Amino acid sequence: MDILVLGAGAWGTALAISAGARHRVTLWARDAAQAADIAARGENLHYLPGCRLPAGVALASREAGDLAGLAQRHELVVVATPMAGLREMLTALRDCERPVAWLCKGFEAPATRPYGLLGHEIRAEVAPRLAAGVLSGPSFAQEVANARPTALVAASDSAVVRDALVAAFHGPSLRIYANEDLPGVEVGGAVKNVLAIATGLCDGLALGLNARAALVTRGLAEMTRLLGVALGARAETFMGLSGLGDLVLTATGDLSRNRRVGLLLAQGHTLQQAVDSLGHVAEGVYSARTVVERARRLGIEMPIAAAVVDLLDGRLAPAAAVAALMGRDPAAEYS
Repeated sequence: MDILVLGAGAWGTALAISAGARHRVTLWARDAAQAADIAARGENLHYLPGCRLPAGVALASREAGDLAGLAQRHELVVVATPMAGLREMLTALRDCERPVAWLCKGFEAPATRPYGLLGHEIRAEVAPRLAAGVLSGPSFAQEVANARPTALVAASDSAVVRDALVAAFHGPSLRIYANEDLPGVEVGGAVKNVLAIATGLCDGLALGLNARAALVTRGLAEMTRLLGVALGARAETFMGLSGLGDLVLTATGDLSRNRRVGLLLAQGHTLQQAVDSLGHVAEGVYSARTVVERARRLGIEMPIAAAVVDLLDGRLAPAAAVAALMGRDPAAEYS
């Protein structure tokens, strides 16, 4: 199978490594110098040092020419940019006749409206005829590149896209489950990043394992019964890989960038200092405001996500954010 991966960051490189053992993969980088360096070294030194690229992975860059034409020469196109680059990529691929999937999780930054959009909503605006979906789930790029056992979900309203993703990436160390609930999978992937900041804060303040369990559980409730279902998702999706699975990993894993932001804020770092120290994108920082704004417009209360926004915007100090959550009025668990 011929696979094109657009974006040579950590996640795009990791999937290229995973699939390159069995398929022909072209890893595309925006920067020609980056592509040349990866090709010469046989590894992506900046994002995944020590992870060798298989012989089946070739490098390309903007200098390769027309992106749409390059896509047509492959059987599957995977967009591995951050959410900020998805609109540009889907616009360039809008007439592509190949299956397309993106990897980014989160909401687009607001532009012409008060809130940002999920990936499938961007696709509906700029490439409505494109057969597309998302590959998501609990996964750290480093572990996928090192062939650690991982399970992901391929979500799309198109069986062609789901089947192509399974054929491309299902293998000895990577198990791919198909799912038709594209909105649910995307909501899970976006909201869990915001909740991971909250659990990082909890851990950074040494509040204990009871507090962490409470945050994860109540965060899942916010994600599921509230925002997810209100946006047309299926409730059962949030008990799967892209909901509970991704939330647990991102909220507790030491490799989680969003959890790291919460830890650093608890230690007294400013938001800018926390973000600058990562060296990678932490989508929860950019998605939190949209999560809360979309919930507000739907008449939904998301107290944990709202506390994260107040923390990020400097309206609450870390300890005050915890006090605000604990000081809420009593409520029934399933109200």
